[in-house]
Amino acid sequence: MIRNMAQYTAPIQNLINALSRLPGIGLRSAERIAFHLLKLPPEEALKLAEAIRDAKTRIRHCSVCYNLSESDPCEICSDPQRDQTVVCVVEQPKDLLALESAGSYRGVYHVLLGRIAPLDGVEPGDLTISGLMDRLGRSTIREVIMGTNPTVEGDTTALYLQNEISKRFPDVQITRLARGIASGSSIEFANRNMLAEAIAGRQKV
Repeated sequence: MIRNMAQYTAPIQNLINALSRLPGIGLRSAERIAFHLLKLPPEEALKLAEAIRDAKTRIRHCSVCYNLSESDPCEICSDPQRDQTVVCVVEQPKDLLALESAGSYRGVYHVLLGRIAPLDGVEPGDLTISGLMDRLGRSTIREVIMGTNPTVEGDTTALYLQNEISKRFPDVQITRLARGIASGSSIEFANRNMLAEAIAGRQKV
């Protein structure tokens, strides 16, 4: 049974309330985490606060691909060795990192920062789709790889993008990662070999 929050002093209650707003953290878990932090030596607890402050002040979204980065453009977008004519579209920065770990892709990326999910209130306008269309309109991109996750929402997002790109930029080739990644799974959990095969075996759609 969760304790009555009124018995805690304001700083403790504020900490619990703040922690409970994190994804997947309920009041009971927030309470446990709060008291764990209070038990830590001050310098150790404050390291967490500094890490959060450091990430919030130094990390930003790349203005080109929307990946998280300390620099703008990010290291991938500004790398002259990358093939700027091939763009792999992924849902989240963690998906980009997973594909990079395979070590076989030398193009660039576009991070949507989500996927179309009407039941969750996520519409195309909530993603970075307009940024992708701007990139296609002002550059010499010849191929767009759909690297969304093989889920219902990921497939819906890919289909929407395929239709939009085909209408506006008919000369751009659209491909999809090979289905070595199991349906319903996430790119971030696939192993390096599986991702390398998915990239190499991508198919035209």
